[in-house]
Amino acid sequence: MNALPFDRFAEEYDSWYEEYPAILESEINAIKPHLPLEILSIKTLEIGVGTGRFAERLKVEYGVDPSLNMIKIAKKRGIKVVLGVAESLPFLEKSFDLVLMITTLCFLKKPEEALREVKRILKSKGRFVIGIIDRESPLGKIYEAKKEKSKFYKYANFFSVEEVLKLLEKTGFKILKITQTLFQNPKDIKIQEEFKEGFGEGGFVVISAEKS
Repeated sequence: MNALPFDRFAEEYDSWYEEYPAILESEINAIKPHLPLEILSIKTLEIGVGTGRFAERLKVEYGVDPSLNMIKIAKKRGIKVVLGVAESLPFLEKSFDLVLMITTLCFLKKPEEALREVKRILKSKGRFVIGIIDRESPLGKIYEAKKEKSKFYKYANFFSVEEVLKLLEKTGFKILKITQTLFQNPKDIKIQEEFKEGFGEGGFVVISAEKS
């Protein structure tokens, strides 16, 4: 993951969610059904924690990110943050019950290697929750078309849901659940959208899988 643009524009990245709060609420709403009820009593980590907005809202205790300026903001939100990359996580085997990766996969240089690292640090039957911008969705096609003009997404390699499912199965995960949201152009989303099961319509897709 290229940390440079996130280091340079950390405050700008974080403020985007204040400009589009309904998008954040819609994404949080689609992630919550994938989380165990006992989340406060288990050990949790977000990879690519960024400024910690998702981790804070979802009660995730630990975060890792390659951007120093991003994790400084996450630390202010109460997240226990570590500087590091997804492909070589600075944690022991079987350290976590739950690992999240929200809109991070598309920025990784070696996604398969990162998912093998997730499996390594998860406990037996541990859960992995991954959120992506679906390349094949209407929103994904908008992002793909405009990414060269974006400070952040110009570095992204968007995936289709099918590609992520195959990658999860290849690296030793069993799929549990899929939800989707963001059915409109982001500039038109003024109130929180509800999520649907499955994929194919929503631009933001969440997949939960179990270490098998």
